[in-house]
Amino acid sequence: MLPSARYTRTAVWLHWLLAAALLGQIAFGFVLDEIAPRATPERSGVVNLHKSLGIVLGLLIAVRLGWRLSHPPPPWPATMGEAERRAARAMHAALYVCMAVMPLSGYIASNFIRFGISFFGIALPPWGPPLPSVYAFFQGVHLTTAVVFSALIVGHVLAALKHAVLDRDGVFARMLN
Repeated sequence: MLPSARYTRTAVWLHWLLAAALLGQIAFGFVLDEIAPRATPERSGVVNLHKSLGIVLGLLIAVRLGWRLSHPPPPWPATMGEAERRAARAMHAALYVCMAVMPLSGYIASNFIRFGISFFGIALPPWGPPLPSVYAFFQGVHLTTAVVFSALIVGHVLAALKHAVLDRDGVFARMLN
C-alpha cells in the first residue's frame, strides 16, 4: 500500500487513543450507578470523575475533529463500490456527531443542576440556573447518544474486521501507521 493511502501518523494516534478512552468512558458511564448508587456518599466523587474525564475527552475530540477537517482522509481502494463508500462516509459522520454530542450534552446538562462540575477537584459552578427539565432533556440526549454511539462503534469494528479478514483490501491497514 502506498504511504499516501494511509491516514497521517497523528490521525492514527488520535484514533486509537480516543477509541480506547471513549470505550472506557462509555463503559464507566454505563456502570456508574453500580459503582456509586444514587444517594450514597461516594456518588459525587465518582460522577465528577466521569465529568472530568468527559471534559478532557471533549477537548481531545475537538483536536481530532480539527485534525480531520484540515487533513483529508486517504482515498478508498478502487475495489470498494460506491454504495459501500457512501455507507462508510455515513458511518464515520455518525461517529463524529456522537463524539461531539455526547460530551457536549453531558456538559450542558451538568450546568442546569445545582451541583455543577468539580473538574479534578476544581469547582466549576454551573452557568445556568437549576432547571430540572433542561437537565433531564440534555441528560436524555447524553444517554441516548451513548447507546447509539455504542451501536455505531460495534458496527464500525465489524466493518473494520470485514475489511481486514474477508476483503483484505487495505482499508484496515490505513489506520495502522
